[in-house]
Amino acid sequence: MRILIAMLAMAGLAACETAEGFGRDVSNLGNEITEESQEAL
Repeated sequence: MRILIAMLAMAGLAACETAEGFGRDVSNLGNEITEESQEAL
């Protein structure tokens, strides 16, 4: 039972790390688009 709990905890932490990284990537992309559009004006 402890092994199952440990595996679920590890999977949850990995998913959070992946989502956080994805969020940063999307945010950076949004910033780049904003900067490019401001330069075009």
